[in-house]
This record gives sequence, structure tokens and C-alpha cells, in this order.
Amino acid sequence: MLPDLVLIGLGIAVFPLSVTAFVLVLSAKRGTWKGLAFILSWLACFVAVLVAVLVATGGQPPPPKSPPSTATSAVKLAIGVGLVGYGWYRHAHRHAERPKETSGRTAARLERISGWTAAGLGPLLQPWGLVAAGAATVVGADLSRTSSYVALVAYCVLATSSLLAMELYAVFAPDSARERLGRLRTWFQTHQNQALVAVSLVVGLFLVGRSILQLTS
Repeated sequence: MLPDLVLIGLGIAVFPLSVTAFVLVLSAKRGTWKGLAFILSWLACFVAVLVAVLVATGGQPPPPKSPPSTATSAVKLAIGVGLVGYGWYRHAHRHAERPKETSGRTAARLERISGWTAAGLGPLLQPWGLVAAGAATVVGADLSRTSSYVALVAYCVLATSSLLAMELYAVFAPDSARERLGRLRTWFQTHQNQALVAVSLVVGLFLVGRSILQLTS
């Protein structure tokens, strides 16, 4: 379970749409408070999904080769295939440029948002395909073992690590953060498609491979 959660958590942490939106939130007036609202709502939604899964399983993984175990592997396989398909689609349409004026208007709106809107954007901008893959993986968590608790906490921290790092940077070094996060925003805007393709294909192929192995072994 741990290797799967590490890779999925990394994919969530570097997902370009979420990172770019969060940088724009931080650049707004009183951006650090709005960024905190974004993170808290993001984390609350993220943890709620995991808790729902653990309540449904009772904290006990399904026995190998049982119908629930097979169904979980099939769900992960479907998510992996979907991610690979999405990555391939983005790669095939990499030359279709997004209109710059639309991007500029969106950025301007994000820079003027309220704290409540920032909080609402947290759950909305989560990469739900990856979150669903993580939830399907957490089905295998055994809460009778301390290692499972450690893995779940590490997964939550890792998935939120990029947002936390940017928030702390903006709080303790606001002038430097404004410049460097601005450069990060520009990089993601110009390389967004490549980043989406890379994250989708790497995580998707990993899930496909792991799921096929679990279904056939």
C-alpha cells in the first residue's frame, strides 16, 4: 500500500492545475489568509474521503481474491486506464493553444477572490482522479497496525506538501515568495500541458501495472 500512496501523493502534490490556482490565491490581497482557507478546506475534504473509506471497510482490508478485493483492483485499473487516456489525449492535443485572454481573465478573477471563495476552491480543484485512486488504495489499510496509521498520515502530508510549502514561504519570506512563486506560476502556465501529461501517464501506468498484477496473481 505504501509505495502506491507515495506515488499518488506525489502526483497530487505536483498537479499543475492545483498548484497554479494556489499561487494565484496567494497573490491576492491578504493572500496568506486566503491560502490558509484553501489548504484547510482542501485537507478537510481530502481527509473526509479517507475516513469514509475506512468507515466503510471497518479498518480491515478485504481478504485476497475476495469480491471486494477484486472490485477494488478493478476500480484502480479503471482509474489507471482513465489517467493514461487523459495523458495521451493531452499529448495528442498539445499544439492546441489555450486563448491567452481567457487565461488572463481567469487569473484576474482568482486574484480578487474572497476568503470563502478560496475555501470553496480547495475541494473543487483537487485532482479527483488521483484522489479516487488514493481512496481505492486505502481500502487495503489495516488499522490494527501502527504502520497503516503512519502511511495514512504520510500520504496526507505528502499530498498537501506543495501547498504547505508555498504557504509557509509566503508567510515567512513574503517578498522573496512573491517573486519566486510568480516565476513558478509562469513556468506552470507555459508547461502545464507537459506536466499534466507526465503526471497522468506516470501514475496511470503504475496503477494499471499494479492492478493487473493484483488481479492475476
